[in-house]
Amino acid sequence: MAHQKADVNGISDQTGQKTIADFDPPKRPRKNVFAIACAILASMTSILLGYDIGVMSGAAIFIKDDLHINDVQVEVLLGILNLYSLLGSAAAGRTSDWIGRRYTIVLAGAIFFVGALLMGFATNYSFLMFGRFVAGVGVGYALMIAPVYTAEVSPASSRGFLTSFPEVFINGGILLGYVSNYAFSKLPTHLGWRLMLGVGAIPSVMLAVGVLAMPESPRWLVMQGRLGEARRVLEKISDTHEEAHLRLADIKQAAGIPEHCNDDIVQVSKQSHGEGVWKELLVHPTPAVRHILIAAVGIHF
Repeated sequence: MAHQKADVNGISDQTGQKTIADFDPPKRPRKNVFAIACAILASMTSILLGYDIGVMSGAAIFIKDDLHINDVQVEVLLGILNLYSLLGSAAAGRTSDWIGRRYTIVLAGAIFFVGALLMGFATNYSFLMFGRFVAGVGVGYALMIAPVYTAEVSPASSRGFLTSFPEVFINGGILLGYVSNYAFSKLPTHLGWRLMLGVGAIPSVMLAVGVLAMPESPRWLVMQGRLGEARRVLEKISDTHEEAHLRLADIKQAAGIPEHCNDDIVQVSKQSHGEGVWKELLVHPTPAVRHILIAAVGIHF
């Protein structure tokens, strides 16, 4: 017993009188609930695409009977959204660099809101196609900006998980479209399909209002030279103070801002705003950039 007691005392001496609690594994930092909520809310813009896909699959039957259109016109009505959304996606990149990620999300919701109302009040096929065009542009904006904002505000510990949410909400939107079809299918034909399409304006308004409570992307703020605001946003959306500091340093390096520069407002060169990016991607890509480009394009097939 005396020998065992001596061993215990020896261990205590070697460990500097540490207790059992000192040997517990380090606690993982708490998840930043605010950042996760912002990422999820931004990802919910993908509901707009899902809702349109789901609701049109059921509404097309009633539209055909009410407007007396043929099968070819129905097929064009259903498939043209992809072409229209391409226009929105192409314009969204420049728009988000100009007015910011947050207000681009608001713009996407506003455009889809107008498109949904136009489709709901359509009196003929041409009117309906015009509403489809407006809604498609809004969907294109939403598809582009949702993953960008989500990736830029998500903490490193949750980024991979949160950037998958746009796909989740697309499927959720499809389900809502089916629910809308079922809810209004018993109404008179001329009224049912209009409500199916018009109700899509409701989630777009909710999203646009909710986004106003979200912070702007810290990357966009740095690209505008607004380091003070970016620093405050990163403090709110990062898991730790150290992570916020490292993220700011990485963004400053990408923007060509010296690491020692800690002014609240700085001047950022045009090259940091993305000038010449397309030339670098398509005309003179480095081997690394070429591999990234091939992977990014190929993954969509």
